[in-house]
Amino acid sequence: MREFQLNAFKFAAIVAFGGFIFGLDAALISGTVRFITAEFALSDLQVGTVVSAPGFGVIFALMVTGRICDAWGRKIALLIIASLYLLSAVASVLAPNFEMLVVARFLGGLAFTSLSLASMYIGEIAPPEMRGKLVSVNQITTVVGLSAAYFANYLILMASNADAAWVTALGIDRFTWRWMLGVEVLPALVWLLMLLAIPESPRWLVLKGRLHDARGVLTRLLPEGQIEGQIREIQASAASAPVGSFRQQVAEVFKPRLRTAFWVGLVIAVAQPITGINAIMFYAPTVFEQVGIGTDAAFLQAVVVGVISVLFTALALLLIDRVGRRPLVLFGLAWGGASLFLCSWAFSHASYALSAASLQSLTAAGIDISGLQTLVGTVFADDVAFKQAMYQVLGEAVARANEGILIQEAINIDATLVLGGIMCFIASFNMSIGPVMWVLFSEIFPTRVRGIAIPFFALIVSTVSYFVQQFFPWQLNNMGATEIFLFYAVCITVCLALLFYLLPETKNKSIEEIEASLVRA
Repeated sequence: MREFQLNAFKFAAIVAFGGFIFGLDAALISGTVRFITAEFALSDLQVGTVVSAPGFGVIFALMVTGRICDAWGRKIALLIIASLYLLSAVASVLAPNFEMLVVARFLGGLAFTSLSLASMYIGEIAPPEMRGKLVSVNQITTVVGLSAAYFANYLILMASNADAAWVTALGIDRFTWRWMLGVEVLPALVWLLMLLAIPESPRWLVLKGRLHDARGVLTRLLPEGQIEGQIREIQASAASAPVGSFRQQVAEVFKPRLRTAFWVGLVIAVAQPITGINAIMFYAPTVFEQVGIGTDAAFLQAVVVGVISVLFTALALLLIDRVGRRPLVLFGLAWGGASLFLCSWAFSHASYALSAASLQSLTAAGIDISGLQTLVGTVFADDVAFKQAMYQVLGEAVARANEGILIQEAINIDATLVLGGIMCFIASFNMSIGPVMWVLFSEIFPTRVRGIAIPFFALIVSTVSYFVQQFFPWQLNNMGATEIFLFYAVCITVCLALLFYLLPETKNKSIEEIEASLVRA
């Protein structure tokens, strides 16, 4: 690898490390749900508010990130984002109450635009022959961050249950959820410091008329003979960019000539989060507790989710230019929908009943079983009825704090079927619409509107994701596992049907060829 290629790889790796921070921030909260619910006596909607606060924050951030990038540069924007991640992590650890925890998480959400900004920066500094591979590094670091978060949560949970002096001295047993959220602090600080070493985007420098500075950066990123050609290409691209106010530029996306591209983008933007992926990724241990495997095993299963995410994302990156975008998306949605239908069917055949033996296990766990004696032998047909009975007998706070072991002792279900279905769903998402969505966004819109169209549809993705995260706890306790898995399976099926009709194949086609097939004269 030549020196300019090594430089491009180094800068791309530094910026893509933000994907790792994003993965940590997004997934660490999954391990804290049970702890913060008990400590702050949260309702279902309050739990959803804590978990979804970053998703709410990113909606606002997407509205201003582009303007900050254009006014102050990509590097400054990245430094602001890294600072927000660090501030959010520290504030989350120290949060004294529910309200401050929500504010701290909201600040982290303002930094969630790191994914789109990192892709923009890497695309602008990468040599053409390395651009696809370097941009894809961002997706890999994200799922590695998710996997690392689940693993860290599991290790901290195991430590909190250990009878060791160092655990007590560090307060891991008393402040378990704060230690989980604190995992993000050091990586966020490291990323902030590393970003100081990257150069400004040469594209931004050219657009600002700083040609001397742009040449200085490009000498580190391109062979000498390509520098002036690259500058002319940037200037030509800028000349064809849309003009007018922000509202006028957005209006370009809605014009009849872009109608086909618009509908493809809209369905993909809704389909990706409406699969329910964020419900599982952000609440992973909670989801697995519903199967009755217990809290410790639920945290371990979350680690498996992270590993599967990494493996199948890597598989998607290997296949996307060989198999094509359309087959991956359609196959992945079909597989994912079938997997969730399987989970729904398994929960529909589950039953819940406490026995005398299960009461002994609950006593050993420190739960007052005096009120449960009258429920021995009573069979509940679904998890909603069982949870309501537990709330009435034990009190909602106690029942919520011990939900994992209560379900474990009462449920009768084919757990292997559910776990297999969830793992297949995770695999299908990460080899299809998860990573492929961003590739399609970069291909289906003409160059002159892409800078507006991608943030616009990213905003739609973030908005739908926010509602999925916000209402999942309420859905789980009011609709039940059977209905919620069925709901997401039906959503996937509808999106599959629409994309089967709308989605074109863009593999091995130039941007101009794709534009010609999608844009009306």
